[in-house]
Amino acid sequence: MAASPTGAPRQDSATIAARPVVLPVCENCLDLSRSAFIAYRREDVGAQRKRIRRILDEICELPVISLFARPLARRRFRAHRRGNAYFGAYASFAEAKRDVPQGKPADYNTEAAADLYTHRQQCVEASDYPALFWLKHFLDKGARRIFDMGGHVGLSYYAFAHLIDYPGDLHWQVHDLPRVMEKGRQLADERGVASTLEFVDREQASGCDVFMAKGVLQYLECDLAGFLRTLAVLPRQLLINLTPMHPQQTCFTLQNIGVAVCPYRISGEPQFIADLQALGYRLVERWEHHDRAVRIPFEPQASIDRYLGYCFVLDGAQTADASTETRVNLMQSAACGANP
Repeated sequence: MAASPTGAPRQDSATIAARPVVLPVCENCLDLSRSAFIAYRREDVGAQRKRIRRILDEICELPVISLFARPLARRRFRAHRRGNAYFGAYASFAEAKRDVPQGKPADYNTEAAADLYTHRQQCVEASDYPALFWLKHFLDKGARRIFDMGGHVGLSYYAFAHLIDYPGDLHWQVHDLPRVMEKGRQLADERGVASTLEFVDREQASGCDVFMAKGVLQYLECDLAGFLRTLAVLPRQLLINLTPMHPQQTCFTLQNIGVAVCPYRISGEPQFIADLQALGYRLVERWEHHDRAVRIPFEPQASIDRYLGYCFVLDGAQTADASTETRVNLMQSAACGANP
């Protein structure tokens, strides 16, 4: 073995190649890697199942096969138990309601519906951040009366409190179905927030500072503009989130979430915006949720691939551009996993 210029024995390449390489091992890193790999495999299997199901559904919708597949799809829809399922395309809310399968509740005014989504009290979902951003902006500008249409048991009130400080004179009003509101009042009493969080009739929306509607407009028999026309005083600001919108026309379908089957509105976006503008509202911002979709078997013309959200301000209502600092703070909370 020859000596190196420094006097140390020189090792040839064969000796180096034959020597095993020993890397430092971190047990925690290995555990995390195993967990990540298992989670990846589960997601991969889930994605494969969805692709296979989508291919089968597309085959079933071929002209001849659909004659036999449609009755089977309806039976599968009726027996659905977990998640959301959709079936049928209808011209009106009433027509959709007449086609609700017998033996199924036609609305969510049930004990089971009141107990849904309890986990959402503890965290802010990614889809909530646009509305949360604008709500904080309006609170900073002096808004104090919030009307939360379809706010369940106060889900947004509890979840948003983890990320923003409510003013001491805040008045948050929720309207929902009777059994859901009953559960909400009990929960507010237990948590000692009944003086701030109130459950009211929907007429109380008149003159509120901020009208919030998260994932609820699709369940109403009338459209939003039609409801607002019934109020004595229009709300100053509208925060609409998680709403299914069709790029052209309004249509209806049936939704099954296990505890009930309900008529489900998919609003035509052009008319939706035009009707609110006719009332004097100005569109401030629009956002999209690409993780939500409505796929209706055998009805591709009525299916949609995203949900939408909006912020509207009544012309004449004082507002200002939201500060960059506020945007950055909320986005940092989302990126850093500030959800409890």
